[in-house]
Amino acid sequence: MGLNQWLRHNSERHLLEAAQEKLAQRYLGRPGPARRGGAAEFFWRRVFVPIYRALPWRLRQAAIVALPGSHRRAWKQRSPPAGPAI
Repeated sequence: MGLNQWLRHNSERHLLEAAQEKLAQRYLGRPGPARRGGAAEFFWRRVFVPIYRALPWRLRQAAIVALPGSHRRAWKQRSPPAGPAI
């Protein structure tokens, strides 16, 4: 896995977990999914997620476009139907 894929994978996972935690607290009145400990977890949850959430949308969009990932896959062109539908 390359650096860009690693960064995208980890950022998506931690942003998703933070969103789940926020929704669980708001609607269920309890904490979200259990977290792992350690320095990496601290960085992603306490540094990366708040900074990402504070960024304006245009800056987020520029980062998303700059990193290759599933949003940049070329989709195959569909062939037109063979004949009129009856």
